[in-house]
Amino acid sequence: MNLKQKALRWLPKVRQMALSLPMALLAAMVLVGINETGHMRSQDAVQQMEFGLLARKNVSTLLQSMLDAETGQRGYLLTGDETYLAPYSAAVSTVHSNLDNLRTQFMAEPSDMQEFAYLSRQVSRKLAEMELSVRLRRQGNEDAWKFVLHTDLGREQMDAIRSHAQELLKRSDVRLEAGRQQIEESLMLSRIGIATVTAIGLLAFYMYLRQAHAVLLVNQREQALLERERDRLEGLVKQRTATLSELASHLQQVREEERGHLARELHDELGALLTAAKLDVARLKSKIDTTAPDVSERLRHLTETLNSGIALKRRIIEDLRPSSLSNLGLTAAIEILTREYAERAGIEVETSLEAVKLPDASQLTVYRMVQEALTNIGKYAKASKVLVSVHGYPTHVAVQVRDNGEGFDPATVRPNSHGLSGMRHRVEAAGGRLSITSRPGNGTLVSAVLPLSAGAQELPKTSDSGTA
Repeated sequence: MNLKQKALRWLPKVRQMALSLPMALLAAMVLVGINETGHMRSQDAVQQMEFGLLARKNVSTLLQSMLDAETGQRGYLLTGDETYLAPYSAAVSTVHSNLDNLRTQFMAEPSDMQEFAYLSRQVSRKLAEMELSVRLRRQGNEDAWKFVLHTDLGREQMDAIRSHAQELLKRSDVRLEAGRQQIEESLMLSRIGIATVTAIGLLAFYMYLRQAHAVLLVNQREQALLERERDRLEGLVKQRTATLSELASHLQQVREEERGHLARELHDELGALLTAAKLDVARLKSKIDTTAPDVSERLRHLTETLNSGIALKRRIIEDLRPSSLSNLGLTAAIEILTREYAERAGIEVETSLEAVKLPDASQLTVYRMVQEALTNIGKYAKASKVLVSVHGYPTHVAVQVRDNGEGFDPATVRPNSHGLSGMRHRVEAAGGRLSITSRPGNGTLVSAVLPLSAGAQELPKTSDSGTA
């Protein structure tokens, strides 16, 4: 799939994301805006209601104080008892305090301040009238205070005070009602806003679910495609591996056949020539004078050369196609192999061999494995002692070649190490398993397990540890 196809496939997802993300941001902004607007409106309404409640409280207290002052003043005038002057004086003091509070409160409200000025003026007049009556009563001027008491001036002043106070109370009630309505509007706005934001959020969530579902379907399709491609590649790898394994087995078989053919050619042709040459030398000895030192030495050297050639021919033939394996069996062939190797390499070789029954191909596999292992020991191990063992079990045969050489790290073995690869392939082609265990300075163990027959049970796992 090229980049253009991938871009076209992801374009709908990008569009959905580009739509759902702004919707989510818009919902968040609307919610924040509604919250801030409702908060500010609520604060204004609360402040307005606090102002109205405080004004109502102060005005009501002022009216009550005026009534208390008038009651105390009338009680003193009618009875002359000084005890009535105490509540009168306290009420007058409260009136002045309430006036100061109202003046401070209405300072920022010009319309209320004007009405308060009227109220304050009437209160001052009423307080002055009451103070005059009390002073005349104390002076004993009966006619004067009675005249003031029986006039309608005090009643008119109290009516005016009540009128102005009622006006201020009405304005306070208007503020309270306006604050209440503003709070209700804020609550309604919040409800509408929350409902709107909820609807937008649900829509955005629905679009997100659709997008997630679409992404999930795409991922599932891609996963299915990847699994099919992986299965196809795995099948191709298995097919190629089987082909290569068959080819390697075929090449191994051809190699063994060529070795056998070459061994027969050497035995038949070269062996006949060397034997004929040796017979000719024997005939020459009987027909020439062997007393001459030069002739005798030449004949002896020629005989030794022919004998060495015959021995070399036999050793090469044995390496190519061990006749001892087909004539004497696996145990004897390995004994001959190890003995000749020990004599040739100068290394002590011990054997622990049991007679086992294996197919001819498996016997050749064991022989070649031991032969290759001994060759590698002679080339690289620098060992002084080697142990070769073959043991039979009810379902398999175990073969081990152990040395006390320098050892190596199996992880550092190059992939092109054909000796070990060929040994492993030969054992696996026979249905067995090969393991190589080694550590630097601790020698090497080459171990193989081969089944007694093609239908044998599962082979036991070879040990991954073991040193010389």
